[in-house]
Amino acid sequence: MKTNHKLALAVLFGVAIGVVGSVSIHARQMKAVPGYVIAEVDVKDPAMFKKYGDQVPGTLAPFNGHYIIRGGNPQAVEGEAPKRFVVIAFESVEKAHAWEDSPAYSAIKPIRHSSATSRVFIAEGVAP
Repeated sequence: MKTNHKLALAVLFGVAIGVVGSVSIHARQMKAVPGYVIAEVDVKDPAMFKKYGDQVPGTLAPFNGHYIIRGGNPQAVEGEAPKRFVVIAFESVEKAHAWEDSPAYSAIKPIRHSSATSRVFIAEGVAP
């Protein structure tokens, strides 16, 4: 094989490796950032709140949401610890919002509102 052909093949091979690497890096950057629903809850009516708590897991399934913390035992390190703390993980912030706004979850929110005082917010996680 002539030197020019070898050089041309080497250049083409190098370009191919560069393209594959670039596509891989771009795909990694395009991964969704996980989203978390975080709630600080002070239960006022435990029996009513249990009705709410029993129904929430079924509303998470269509959005691939899962509990990271569900109640737990918050221990204060600085400031006052919340009574109850909940963290639910989703594949993306968009999925977290979709679950929060879903008809299934919206139907049971009034149970939480009547049985507890809470602060609920959605936060972006760190890309994997």
